[in-house]
Amino acid sequence: MATARLAVLGSPIAHSLSPDLHRAAYRVLGLDWSYEAVEVGRGELRDFIDSRDDSWRGLSLTMPLKVEVLPLLQEVSELARETGSANTVLFRGGERRGFNTDVYGLEQGFLRHGRVSLGSVLILGGGATAASGLVAAARLGANTIFVGVREPARAAGLLAIGRAQGVDVQVRSIHDLREIDEALDAVISTLPNGAAVEVDLDPDTVLSAALFDVAYSPWPTPLARAWTGETVIGGLEMLVLQALAQVRIFVAGDPETPLDRDDEVLAAMVSAVGL
Repeated sequence: MATARLAVLGSPIAHSLSPDLHRAAYRVLGLDWSYEAVEVGRGELRDFIDSRDDSWRGLSLTMPLKVEVLPLLQEVSELARETGSANTVLFRGGERRGFNTDVYGLEQGFLRHGRVSLGSVLILGGGATAASGLVAAARLGANTIFVGVREPARAAGLLAIGRAQGVDVQVRSIHDLREIDEALDAVISTLPNGAAVEVDLDPDTVLSAALFDVAYSPWPTPLARAWTGETVIGGLEMLVLQALAQVRIFVAGDPETPLDRDDEVLAAMVSAVGL
């Protein structure tokens, strides 16, 4: 397959592990593809995408670009439409196709830790990753999803996504989570690792629920350190799994169809980040 160019975009982006993950995958697949990290801030994405030539195969997107990219796409996957965000762009046939692989990373993370079904879930945060967490939880059977945010009025988008998924979404102030009187199966934290937020949860939740904290640097997060339950899933695992789906998209155009050497690719990616 011919040489192709790829990149991860965002701001800040210097810390990104995506280049390590993708380069490891393409080495296993024998592809002489380049993958770099490029600083692209809010309002700069259109110019960047419009200036790409035919040597470019695709892009990975992180904050703050996952929502901004949607009007720039000719085709949007079902998951990108459901979540209102895309973290992957495939250039093919003169068109730009957008995908969301964060849902896959979250869902597979739970499955790999034996959490094959969820009932009640708490999501911390209200951004694009929280939307992916909501859809992932719904795909695992969740019927009630609580959302803890600093400003509940800003969670209207998540309420709409919940209605579309057929789940009951209840918004709470992140400072009043003790008021949740329902047993939780999982807590998904999408809070930035440096967020100065005191999360006060019922001790029974911390003991019995699974924690999926999407932050990964530094690890463990304060929330992960305080967790007493046996299931703690870190953001590095999500990063690897969603990147595997991205590699599938860039190579074959489908995030859920395994590659011929899928297991070897995943093992190489895991090793590349020391997971």
